[in-house]
Amino acid sequence: MKRSPRTPRCLAGAAALLLACAGLRPRPESPAAAPLQFAPLVVEASPYAELAGKNDEDLFAVGSSAFAAGEFRRAADAFARICDVFPRSKRRAAALYDAGLSFERLEEWRLALERFRVLEAEYQGKDADEAAFRVAECQYHLGELAAARKVLEGLAARTDLDPGEHVRALTQRGVVELEAGDPAAAEKTLRLAVSAHEGAQDRERLDDYYPSQAQYYLGEVFRSYFQSIQLDPAKQGEAKLAQDLEYKAEMLLSAQGHYLRAVRMGNSDWAVASGYRIGELYDALYAALTEAPLPPELDDEQARAYREELRKKVRILITKAIAIYERTLDAAHRAGVTNRFVDQTQASLERMKKILLGPNAGAPSSEPAQVPDADPDA
Repeated sequence: MKRSPRTPRCLAGAAALLLACAGLRPRPESPAAAPLQFAPLVVEASPYAELAGKNDEDLFAVGSSAFAAGEFRRAADAFARICDVFPRSKRRAAALYDAGLSFERLEEWRLALERFRVLEAEYQGKDADEAAFRVAECQYHLGELAAARKVLEGLAARTDLDPGEHVRALTQRGVVELEAGDPAAAEKTLRLAVSAHEGAQDRERLDDYYPSQAQYYLGEVFRSYFQSIQLDPAKQGEAKLAQDLEYKAEMLLSAQGHYLRAVRMGNSDWAVASGYRIGELYDALYAALTEAPLPPELDDEQARAYREELRKKVRILITKAIAIYERTLDAAHRAGVTNRFVDQTQASLERMKKILLGPNAGAPSSEPAQVPDADPDA
């Protein structure tokens, strides 16, 4: 930008005087001086610019249409504007909830939490109860597990919740407890959820989502016990190693039992997740056995014999894992399930097949691979 030739001389003189008093001197004029350059001015449009002038009914219509079309940013802006500009609108409660949902879809958990908290505080009834569940969900995703647990404890302690919502509160509390590193508390809470569901089934038919989730996460509790047991022949005596291996196998079977119960309940999403986890258990036991160091007292010949015998044993685990992965994928495809467990199952299946065909898989075993009695696709 060039200096204006019409600048009054009195202003120019005053500017020079101020610079001199500051110990500075103005740069002399030069006919060839380059024009001054300034960073471009960036003006950000208001997120409500498109929505300005619309009343609450129009905004609700815009938000609803945008949400249905998957335009969650536009939906969030429209619903949030109702809450902020029209606090007395009859649409306020619905707008608070829908704004929270829109921010959830955008994974902007803090913004979603703010809207759900207001809804929970200012209203009563089922909408406020749902907002409380959503508050805990947002806190979970934000890593605020203690706060989420407290909210869910309050919900689970209520006697006026519907049976299905009671099961939901217990199940989600168990999940939070497990994620917080307290598997013992999680196991107790999740068993309460299963019992509450079984008791309510005598009176009414409940949705299978949360009971299935409770069984799945009971499987996750025992999988955490399974993972905590480290096999190390180099450091453990033969008796201790045998004891640890037996306990690890028991935890595998306990986890598998809960995963299979989740499968039998019929919810396709948790059934696929459970099928993947069952295959992963055998996959993990294979890795634990093959990656464990050899007992230190073995000489070279004994070490070769040990490895050979181990290869024959672990081949059974490989074939079990492959069979379960294949059946899980088949069930997922028939049910139309598409989630992260489907992709993980496919990747694990391909990896285990490579191991089976690889040079370290050993000779075929005469012992057939045994798979669980219950189908993951049941």
